[in-house]
Amino acid sequence: MKKLYGEERRQILLEKIKTANKPLTGSELAAVAQVSRQVIVGDMTLLKAKGEPILATSQGYLYMNNETGRVETSRRIACRHQPQDTEQELMVLVEAGVTVKDVSIEHPVYGELTAGIHVSTPQQVADFMKRVRDTGASYLLELTDGTHLHTITAANDAALDRAEAAMQEHGFLLEDSE
Repeated sequence: MKKLYGEERRQILLEKIKTANKPLTGSELAAVAQVSRQVIVGDMTLLKAKGEPILATSQGYLYMNNETGRVETSRRIACRHQPQDTEQELMVLVEAGVTVKDVSIEHPVYGELTAGIHVSTPQQVADFMKRVRDTGASYLLELTDGTHLHTITAANDAALDRAEAAMQEHGFLLEDSE
């Protein structure tokens, strides 16, 4: 494939993301367009600025359309734990059958800060944790002494209830009495 430039490249990348059945990494997209990963980051930013519903996740870029026909329900749960318990917390949630969409904290200066996680399987949790370790990244919960929110999604409320019960059983759910 010839090297692509500007708008033509962004349109081809957009089509790739729209038709992919999994997240595509910046490196994968860079190989398609024969550019650097940093050029891809800029392209994704420009596409998002034009209103394209592109989501950057720890697994890669996703196109967020509602044409899948899949109905999901979501819930926000308040959690508290130490950074070293993050992997166990995420495993408890995905093993209960939910997707962990994001994590949010209430920062004293910036207000609510939210970061996408988008993990649904134990393998995705393992990949997410590896990426955190490999990059030396910090967790948002480190800014709030472990207190944070997760948006979880599932096919039905029963799965959300199971996940919430499992979180309570493991001591990760922030109780009203605390």
